Order: sequence, then structure tokens, then C-alpha cells
Amino acid sequence: MDLIDLTRTLDPDDLERLPPEMRTLGGVLAPDVTYAHPAGAGRQEFAAAMACGVEDLPGGEGWGSEILNGFSSHLGTHVDAPLHYGSTCEGRPARTITDIALRELWCEAVVLDLRGRCTANTAIPVSALRDAVDEIGGAVPRNGAVLLRTGQEEFGLRDAEFFQYPGMSREGTLFLAELGAKVLGSDAAGWDLPFPVMAEAFRASGDNAVLWDGHRAGREREVFIVQQLANLAALPPTGFRVAFFPLKLARASAAPARVVAFV
Repeated sequence: MDLIDLTRTLDPDDLERLPPEMRTLGGVLAPDVTYAHPAGAGRQEFAAAMACGVEDLPGGEGWGSEILNGFSSHLGTHVDAPLHYGSTCEGRPARTITDIALRELWCEAVVLDLRGRCTANTAIPVSALRDAVDEIGGAVPRNGAVLLRTGQEEFGLRDAEFFQYPGMSREGTLFLAELGAKVLGSDAAGWDLPFPVMAEAFRASGDNAVLWDGHRAGREREVFIVQQLANLAALPPTGFRVAFFPLKLARASAAPARVVAFV
């Protein structure tokens, strides 16, 4: 069995790689971390904890430690709980991330290859999803995961294209949920269309249904949305399981996760 990491590395240096106009979204793409090296600030920290001088430390070193000064619960590869979509889901109070049982996040999965079937800044058509499902023999596992490979793996944070991705609509989200999927994942930075695209559609139409309709579909049919997946190219289309295990963050609408495929 191979273990394949589907998780984006969280690197504070990514803040400097972001285009200036996207740095307001830094909290969902890169953490703010203060590092203490054993031969640097970690010496002072350890000496203070032990009420001794740095000259007393064995080998002259302390510990390595890091302080997470700030990060979003939606940082990097993360799992959205139903609370993210609204206060209710399927007519009941929406569940938080700690309400979701681990067994619900350890499931069979499939990859839908949408490359060539979708376009940046455009909603992925239901017909494209249906064709991709047919291509794998219609094998969407009940209460399993559907992972969308849109081709965003080609782009990094320095690329404008990273922020111009194909998004999901209400109709597309419900289509996958009605096939039986419980976990819906994407290699794109977001699940819905990019924010500027949705905002422009609202300005043009005045119809607020265009605002975040992919996520809001999760109020009608409970699903767990996972964004910023990596390494989907390493997976077969079917025949594997994935663990989507988020941090156990009380009362939260989401949490960063280590997502690993078992192939």
C-alpha cells in the first residue's frame, strides 16, 4: 500500500509569493509563524523555562519551537464543516468540525478528471461532471469522496492563474451529493468561483443567488467540502481510500487537515 499526501505544505514564506492584490487572503493560504531555533531563540526560551543561563544548557542549545501568530481555520488544505455554509443544514443546526465523526472522513474516493472539460473563472458544467463520472464507470461510492482534478496543479502562488480557477455551482454540488458523495474535494484554491467573478456577476444581475452558491448548496444536502488539495495526479481514478482528518478545533466551521490517500 502506498500513502500519498494530498496536503499543501503550509509555509509562511508563501505570504511573500502572493501577488500584492491577493495578500488580503493570506490567512487562508499561508500561516504567520515565529520560529525559535535550538541554537537561536530556542536557547533563551528553554533557559527561561529552566531558570538557568544559556551557558548552562547541554551543548549550548535549547529547543526548537514555533508560535502560530495567526492563521485561518480555512488555511491551506482544510475541511469545511456544515457550519461554514450557514447556521442550519437540512433544516437542523449545522454541525461544527468536531461534530463530524472520524469514520465520516475516512472513506472510499474517486478522482474526476475535469482537465479540458472546465474553464477558469467559469462554473464547471454538470455535463462535464457527468461525463467524468461516466469515464470512471459511474463508480461514486456511497458516503465517499469525489475529488475534482481541474488542472490547477500547474500553477503556484506566484501565478495569476492560481487565483483564476474553475468553480462549482449549486447545481454541480448537488449533482455530486445526489450521486451519494459526502466529501467533495478540489485542487482549486476555492470551491465556488473566485470572489471577484461572483461579485461581478452579482453587480451585473442583482441576483444574490450567484453569491457562493456552491457552498450554500451544502445547506440543502450535507457535505464536507475540502479545498486546496495537492498531488491528485498521483492517484488512480478509483480503488483507494482517503483520510481527511482536521484539527480538533472546538466550535469551528472548518480546520486545516492532513489529507492522505491509501492506494
